[in-house]
Amino acid sequence: RHLATRGDQTAIIWEPNNPEKHSRSLTYRQLHAEVCKAANMLKAAGVKKGDRICIYMPMVPEAAVAMLACARIGAIHSVVFAGFSAQSLADRINDASCSMVITADGVFRGAKAIALKDIVDEALQQCTTIENVIVLKHTLTEVKWTEGRDHWWHEAIAHCSEECAPVPMDAEDMLFIL
Repeated sequence: RHLATRGDQTAIIWEPNNPEKHSRSLTYRQLHAEVCKAANMLKAAGVKKGDRICIYMPMVPEAAVAMLACARIGAIHSVVFAGFSAQSLADRINDASCSMVITADGVFRGAKAIALKDIVDEALQQCTTIENVIVLKHTLTEVKWTEGRDHWWHEAIAHCSEECAPVPMDAEDMLFIL
């Protein structure tokens, strides 16, 4: 409701792990557009109100976009810290009966790259409810791929509209799972 008056103000400032790399800033207008595109990406993958989505991502703007996109379409998100093990991730996916995981190829911890997608693949050996995995290219690490299940974020979102009306929600409807 404030896009007309505050849309050009900075909403997110992201600083990369490596201080020599470029930081990113998103205005509220840009954030809104990215959230709508991501919401449409989720809808195109079959996600609907009440579905549970596991977000296992590094601290990147797309993590916030994914959370807000879930909220926009009424999906319930469960954020799992990207430092957790495959077993911990599997436990949380199974406990929440998630149908999708949103992750990245990897994350940097100092100079070390950790292959998040490999951890997701290991976790999913114990999970039966996951239909889709959306993977953000972040570290440009090579990943194993399961055709039909795995989808690149940049490809899945490429042709999505920047318009997505929010799904009406009741005050008692669940937003997220901790």
